[in-house]
Amino acid sequence: MSTDLMPNRYTPGEADVPQRESKLIARRDRVLGSSYRLQYRRPVHFVRGEGMWLYDPDERRYLDFYNNVPSLGHCNPEINAAMAEQAGRISANTRYLEPRLVDYAERLVATFPQELDRVVFTCTGSESNDLALRIARLVSGNEGVIVSSYAYHGTSAATAMVSPNLGEAVKLSHAVRMVSLPGPAGISESQAADFFEAQVRAAIADLNRRGIGVAALLIDSIFSSDGVWVDPPGFIAGGVKAVREAGGLLIADEVQPGFGRTGTHMWGFERHEVVPDLVTLGKPMGNGFPIGAVVGRKAPMDRFGATARYSNTFGGNTVGIAAADAVLKILQRDRIPEHALAMGERLRAGLEHLAKLHHGIRGIRNAGLFFGIDIGVDGTGEASRRAMALDIVNLMRDDRVLISTTGANEDTLKVRPPLICQAEHVDRFLEAMESALKKTVAQV
Repeated sequence: MSTDLMPNRYTPGEADVPQRESKLIARRDRVLGSSYRLQYRRPVHFVRGEGMWLYDPDERRYLDFYNNVPSLGHCNPEINAAMAEQAGRISANTRYLEPRLVDYAERLVATFPQELDRVVFTCTGSESNDLALRIARLVSGNEGVIVSSYAYHGTSAATAMVSPNLGEAVKLSHAVRMVSLPGPAGISESQAADFFEAQVRAAIADLNRRGIGVAALLIDSIFSSDGVWVDPPGFIAGGVKAVREAGGLLIADEVQPGFGRTGTHMWGFERHEVVPDLVTLGKPMGNGFPIGAVVGRKAPMDRFGATARYSNTFGGNTVGIAAADAVLKILQRDRIPEHALAMGERLRAGLEHLAKLHHGIRGIRNAGLFFGIDIGVDGTGEASRRAMALDIVNLMRDDRVLISTTGANEDTLKVRPPLICQAEHVDRFLEAMESALKKTVAQV
């Protein structure tokens, strides 16, 4: 397992960097905190974005197959216009009456199962998960949180303490229990549900024995940080039932799979045919403008509201609502989830074809336009697989196509392009992927 906090990163001296970028890196190092890291062995330098493309200072364009934040494309003109129009009138908070806030809230909750009919706005996914944990702990009267073994749920103190993905230096809460997923554990799909439920019940038993109790099962329903383990649909249901029997809530972290990315559903948890108690939203909600939310059932929301005040100065501000409203309008009007499903099918077919032609692809998993592609050659160890995956990522970067890695060993390619990608973009990605595969396999 990798111990590097960010394996796909720039390390001084590892690769030649042009003088212009070297000078900018030196200036960064003199003023920015050392917790920052640059992606790729040779950092990318962008000055503008448009749709599926990012442009460097020399107007060379890079195909973005990694960023789920601008889910409707970089600098979407319709969303930008909505923000500019609102900013030109007023930027205010939720303590003032504002019709657009209510209009958007009504339209947003209408996309959820009817049980989820209340929303509180935040600025980020981290804030959303932080708030959801507060609600779950208050309502349940317990502290324990169950997460997957390589989960990531945010950067605040509370969410970092439930994010094993951040590494051993970031200490987990004493009230956190990690559960293994069936896929990484090598469990067959026919046994996946029983395996997951058994893991969750064992975690509940340990929390109860220590007098902590369970407040929530907090999951990203596409398990993106664990390596994108999406199947079989419904395998989490038994674990959800066990948590509720123990008095806990289900929190679905939809920052990664939400807003139509899975293609078949608006929300990732719907693939599993469960209805959460709380759902957390972030990044793609405003196509890059900082806005998030917690959508939930009335009972826990009312219980929290009766005993605590939550007022976030920028959460639900009018400019953010304008951006989010434009995003939702485009998603529904242009039938973006259906388009994502079609492009996901095209991409999967292309990857399966490459897997037949070339060694190096061990597995392909996806839901809509979110892919995990396991890399490695049979008979090689974890270090070799990780090195090969990172080589592919950086060869594709040099070919001006952007992706990254995920999973506990970082040997899974993470591919999640903006949802507006077209057939020609998929084909360009496959072309770059094949070229990188040929070069890396030849070196093994």
